[in-house]
Amino acid sequence: MQTETTQQIPAPTSADQIVETNYVLHRRFDRFGRLVGDSNMEKLFASKVCIIGIGGVGSWAAESLARSGVGHIMLVDFDEICITNANRQLHALQGLVGKKKASVMAERLRKINPQAQVQDMVMFYNAENAEQILAFKPDYILDCIDNLTAKSHLLATAKALGIPVISSTGAGARMDPLKIKLTDLADSHTDPMAAQLRKILRTRHEFPRTGPLGVACVFSEEIPMDPVALHYDKGEGFKCVCPQGQNDLHSCDRRNVIYGNASFVTGAFGLAMASWTVRQIVVPLPTATKPVLVDEGSGQ
Repeated sequence: MQTETTQQIPAPTSADQIVETNYVLHRRFDRFGRLVGDSNMEKLFASKVCIIGIGGVGSWAAESLARSGVGHIMLVDFDEICITNANRQLHALQGLVGKKKASVMAERLRKINPQAQVQDMVMFYNAENAEQILAFKPDYILDCIDNLTAKSHLLATAKALGIPVISSTGAGARMDPLKIKLTDLADSHTDPMAAQLRKILRTRHEFPRTGPLGVACVFSEEIPMDPVALHYDKGEGFKCVCPQGQNDLHSCDRRNVIYGNASFVTGAFGLAMASWTVRQIVVPLPTATKPVLVDEGSGQ
């Protein structure tokens, strides 16, 4: 007589001692799996994604990708966490000011999915180290870089290598996340950063003068807001309070204008980029023909 058996999962002795198995991996992403199916989850587990720039946009993109089951993630950023990051960057928490953004974020993602392979590179992307960074051989690249020279080089390099890439344009100086759009970079408008980026790509990197640029981007139709003057310094001027002090590549006191920003906009940029990436990886499933009933304990 045959008896039906079920897979036995070892009982953990504490919440921190779950035995990591393939079943546990799928169970961890059960709710997302119910959107895309088992085969698509396996594709996500095997996918390699590189996020360059782990700030107000990139930190949210990285976390969403980890929470969607992407199994191989590379985080690239040279910068340390600053106290002024607290309003919009996920890694900016008490006790972490002065720590490397990429390293702190990598540890956070490993706690989301202990079975993910998360690497961090503490460096500034540029032409000199592009080959070293892209030796990761990503399936997709998320460009969350602020610097236009580095940004344009990354997009040109990704295109030359045939790596799908999505770029974030200016997310600061805005308050309305509902103004965000996802399109080819050639069709973006309103944003000054996007306009400069298009010009650089066409004049220095041989991108087509007309038609699509072949680069997906997230941009906002909202007109950027001028920064409001603040007076909490009582006229004494800017003072850095972070223990690590300033850096040579991106310091507050060397910028002519510091724009305001909001987590609900920069975060929405990052989440839109993560959505695009995941939707590139998964194979669309047939549309449901009838509504699925959800019980009260579904934890939506």
